[in-house]
Amino acid sequence: MKRTAFKGRTRQAGSAAVEFSVVAILFFTVVFATLELARVEFLLNTLEEVTRRAAAAAANADYTDTAAIRKIQADAVFRNSAGPLPLGDPVTADHVKIDYLSVSKATWDFNHMSKLPACPAGNRSNCMTDPTGDSCIRFVRARICASMDDGGNCTQLPYQMVFPFLDLSGMKLPSAETIVPAGSLGATAGAIPCT
Repeated sequence: MKRTAFKGRTRQAGSAAVEFSVVAILFFTVVFATLELARVEFLLNTLEEVTRRAAAAAANADYTDTAAIRKIQADAVFRNSAGPLPLGDPVTADHVKIDYLSVSKATWDFNHMSKLPACPAGNRSNCMTDPTGDSCIRFVRARICASMDDGGNCTQLPYQMVFPFLDLSGMKLPSAETIVPAGSLGATAGAIPCT
């Protein structure tokens, strides 16, 4: 009798390991998928905050000062130096695109300005002369883009996964656009408009 009982145990000895491996694979797939989806949600919300910070700061910064604009872009991604957004790879300061908008006279639509006024005081003078003119910066827009062409069109940034359990390789990050009214744009009171 002992021999028969012993044979029965040897046939069942590996089944616990197989069951555990199947359950462990399912469990870890669900855990890592949940973490990846939570990161996606975190990233979507954080990108909105990044563009909000960039647009608000750029509305009062001199658009001709490239060092100031670079600092605004770095501050927007919560960095003091080069590097990606924390927990937000591949988003870096270079992906925070700031552009300036005028308002169309006919349709009241926003128009991307490819040619900016020479200085902030000149913009103020242009806006006082013709508030809906093509040379008057009325709004500042910040977006997350892989690249932006001369027409202001934004190419979306691809999503970079942390955990390889889900295939989200075709997913693109949204441009996370924020538009704010132009503030001083770095102009000081009493500044003489440039030519």
